[in-house]
Amino acid sequence: MTIETQNAFLDESYVATDAEVIPGQYVALCVSDTGSGMSKATLARVFEPFFTTKELGRGTGLGLSMVYGFVKQSGGHVTIYSEEGLGTTVKLYLPRHIGDQTFAEENYETDYPTASGEAVLVVEDNPDVRAFTVSSPSELGYRVLQAADSEAAISILRSDKEIDLLFTDVILPGWTGRVLADEAVKLRPELKVLFTTGYSRNAIVHHGRLDAGVRLLQKPFTFDQLAVRIREVLDEPEQA
Repeated sequence: MTIETQNAFLDESYVATDAEVIPGQYVALCVSDTGSGMSKATLARVFEPFFTTKELGRGTGLGLSMVYGFVKQSGGHVTIYSEEGLGTTVKLYLPRHIGDQTFAEENYETDYPTASGEAVLVVEDNPDVRAFTVSSPSELGYRVLQAADSEAAISILRSDKEIDLLFTDVILPGWTGRVLADEAVKLRPELKVLFTTGYSRNAIVHHGRLDAGVRLLQKPFTFDQLAVRIREVLDEPEQA
């Protein structure tokens, strides 16, 4: 089990996908395990009171629902990422106390780095996340292609469409993002790759899903974080 903490900022573009989340500064508590993970059906009900996968008499099903309630009562936000066989990461976002300071919009990047004619292929199986991930680089001037899984992505990569950057989730139906990236670079040696995941960096590296030095943007990411990271990766010099 890995426990991590960090400061986080959830901006308007992120909270637009969840009406209950207030934009601002948070302290994020991330707990990751290397357990068996959860199916999509279980994940969909994980915060329901009295829902449990344990045998009758072995669990109340109140643990995670109480965590959800405590976080919401505190004005916070909670996300959970899990795949069968890949463990689970739970992220708790609690409002950050900054004394007498008030949130100032000017403290955050407003002059975002934009496109210089590049094309980005976004590979993400979650429709809501994919919609945000596609719209953001589009607003920055990038030409954006999208795919819901590795099979669709490979089909696009084998076409004659121009692609400068592959931006892919690590966990995908079929091939993992890492395998997809390996195949993509074989097809297009000049291609740049940026990974994203809801799991913590430590959890995803310890699982062997990614190497320690890869380019990774953790979810949830803000518009400005995405803008800066895409530009950084595209501007990196080619390796010899």
